[in-house]
Amino acid sequence: MTPPHARTWSRRGHTPVIRVRGRSYRRISVAAMACYRPGERSRPIYRPRVYRKGERSSFDWTDYRDLIACTHQQLGGPTILIWDNLNTHRTTGIRQYADDHDWLTIVHLPTYTPDLNPVEGIWSLPRRGPLANAAFTDADRLTRTLRRGLRQIQYRPSLLDGCLAEAILTLNTHQPTPTRKPQ
Repeated sequence: MTPPHARTWSRRGHTPVIRVRGRSYRRISVAAMACYRPGERSRPIYRPRVYRKGERSSFDWTDYRDLIACTHQQLGGPTILIWDNLNTHRTTGIRQYADDHDWLTIVHLPTYTPDLNPVEGIWSLPRRGPLANAAFTDADRLTRTLRRGLRQIQYRPSLLDGCLAEAILTLNTHQPTPTRKPQ
């Protein structure tokens, strides 16, 4: 609920002021996947979750498992999941889930390499856009604004492709050339 700060402008002599309520104990977490498939439009798949006081304040491995299942259902094909080294991504439950499903392959990035993770670039887009310099009075308004910002990214696949290119990752769209029979 604490607003991210971004640069803004105002008339000379009028300093912009953003009033923020005191600390909030509510927390909103978002898990997202950037989905790339050769020949198709790139898109994010995300799940926000609002936490109340007394609840676990982060995603559990079962939440990630459900997101993976939802992503597989939407994409309808084999999935290669490239993940950072978050401890929840490396739990026994996730490994067991991947072993039980032959359509899922999990690859972990090296330790602390946010520059290789395209989702880091995607998170910076809403922080600089609809969430920048905004003070939210309740969690519902923050969730609506976040969903709207992610939907705007979803409708502009070139932004997702740019985040992939910035992460120095590329899709292998090269089709193997068939071998010719000697004549």
